[in-house]
Amino acid sequence: MDTTSRTVKANGITLAYRTWGPEDAPPVLLLHCRGADGTDWTRIAQGLATGARQRRVYAPDLRGHGRSDWPGTAPGAGPEVYRYEVMRDDIRAFLVALGLDRVDVVGHSLGGAVAYLFAQQSPEAVRRLVLEDVPAPFPLDPPRPPAERPDEEPPFDWAMVRATDEQRNAPDPVWWDHMGRITMPTLLIGGGPTSLIPQEQIAVLADMIPDTRRVTLDTGHLVHETRPEEFLAAVETFLAE
Repeated sequence: MDTTSRTVKANGITLAYRTWGPEDAPPVLLLHCRGADGTDWTRIAQGLATGARQRRVYAPDLRGHGRSDWPGTAPGAGPEVYRYEVMRDDIRAFLVALGLDRVDVVGHSLGGAVAYLFAQQSPEAVRRLVLEDVPAPFPLDPPRPPAERPDEEPPFDWAMVRATDEQRNAPDPVWWDHMGRITMPTLLIGGGPTSLIPQEQIAVLADMIPDTRRVTLDTGHLVHETRPEEFLAAVETFLAE
């Protein structure tokens, strides 16, 4: 199984990605949370690629993460280079570059928000959607305070943290207005009361997305890392339906 990191030009930047599974198997796209990269999905990707219903798995590093470009480091770059909508457009261009017309999409936290924006814009490109402990696009009042930069240099662009914090505090109302455009079957996986994501937000998303089912694994925000077997079982069952 070749899991070497590869790169592709998409939406004006270079995106790094990894793959697992047979090339002719049904494709699944995995989108990681903020501060991680595609390797965060390794255990889940291996399970999907080698399970009873083998999948071809793609796990890109979102812009500003891992080995993908960090456009926020360019001179004069503003927060717009890390808007959620720009990351959504990266994913559209990524799939086009790889010749993938229709995929299953699994997104965690930031990756989940990018996934639902992509599903809103391009429902024909998403067969089934899985959102893992993803926040609903509510304005935060009071706003979330800025994250404190760690002493050590992080493995991601800190400008991305500042920009996504800013947009998370005041998301575009269109995100909410377009939830009804997510017409494909959708699975919402929550992390339960110990998660940093208020679980009532996931319940509201379940009411807004037309064809939705909801599962809670009481383990906190990092569901697929903390309870990988149960997470994988829920995802595999849902994708196989």
